[in-house]
Amino acid sequence: MTSPLGALAPASSLIGSGSSSNSNWIADTITAIKNEQNEGGLLGMLDNAGGDGSINSFLGQSSNTANAFATISQTSITNAGSLIAQIASSNQQQAAAQKLQASLDQSTAQQQMVQPKSMLDPFIYFPDGSTIDTVNNIMTMPDGTQYDTTTGAKYVDPASIQQLGNGAYLNTKTNIMTMADGTQIDTITGLAVSSTA
Repeated sequence: MTSPLGALAPASSLIGSGSSSNSNWIADTITAIKNEQNEGGLLGMLDNAGGDGSINSFLGQSSNTANAFATISQTSITNAGSLIAQIASSNQQQAAAQKLQASLDQSTAQQQMVQPKSMLDPFIYFPDGSTIDTVNNIMTMPDGTQYDTTTGAKYVDPASIQQLGNGAYLNTKTNIMTMADGTQIDTITGLAVSSTA
């Protein structure tokens, strides 16, 4: 074991040092003395090798060393097992994601191959003279009135609608102008057709 004087701060730190470093050399010295008592590495091994020369002290030191090596071994085995489990989990997730993507791609390809076909005729004719256009979902009555078969509302061809100011619009096919309040006026006769407001 080295003497406590060897652990003191070098003379250069004591001579000519400023006031700020004067307070540090005491703390450095105390730390050096404490560190000297707990030496590690080869010097620590040599310091501890002497013991009292008994078999008991030798076996005690050997037991401590064996325990340290066992701890190192166990820690490395645990860390390796944890790493292997993480790698396996990552590989499993990646394989599952690839299988799912392949299944989705296959399903999409099959859906694109099979296009649904309408099993109805393009037009259905009824005895009273009304027809249903099954392609555009429009029912035309004998008087020419058309209905949207999906919603049941009156159908107006968007191409025949002329938007006017204040929310009014003109149906050029029937020559009926609908005002913003719902009043309908026949543009040929100028008479009110109906009022829905």
